[in-house]
Amino acid sequence: MRIKICGITKPSQGQAIAQLGATALGFICVPQSPRYVTPEQIKAVVAEVSTKVDLIGVFANASLAEIEKVLQETPLTGIQLHGDESPQFCDQVKQSFGNFEVIKAFRIKNLQSLETINGYFDRVDTLLLDAYHPQLLGGTGHTLNWDTLEEFKPPLPWLLAGGLNPDNVQLALNRLQPTGIDLSSGVERSPGDKDLTKVTQLFKQLDQKNLRN
Repeated sequence: MRIKICGITKPSQGQAIAQLGATALGFICVPQSPRYVTPEQIKAVVAEVSTKVDLIGVFANASLAEIEKVLQETPLTGIQLHGDESPQFCDQVKQSFGNFEVIKAFRIKNLQSLETINGYFDRVDTLLLDAYHPQLLGGTGHTLNWDTLEEFKPPLPWLLAGGLNPDNVQLALNRLQPTGIDLSSGVERSPGDKDLTKVTQLFKQLDQKNLRN
């Protein structure tokens, strides 16, 4: 199973989280976010990571030029679009940056929210389903209504996000069959400051369920 820990800001934590077993690290490239990191900070984190992991830059309603600038200045391997990007824009991103994985995030409010995803199936590589919040784009700590996702079986990989933590991850995975999971606030002390004890507990829970890696 793919395990993405998002909102990495500190080099020592990025290295420790990768060694504990994360398969992807997420970096918030949205200046308004409390977890925002500059290209220089991303490079500082990656310089300390000795384990091979996916390196995902998270953008929200950014222009192609803004995305390209960050990609040119960092060793990122993937682009996560976490705003209101249209299928057409996602297609432009995929065409412009073909060597990068493109992940499209959706904030799920109800069953109607799921219906909008269909138009993205052939425009991106991976889907990410997050909890809806009227003001915040992500890292809210709110869980989705898992009932709405029990029949969700898209034709491409998808990550479950939204309020996951070491205490509820087994329950979520008993209910749903995502390709992977994405955690941020559920393994933090404060925004951008990861709690390595919680990260360790997360991997213990996944080990018990035999879902790690």
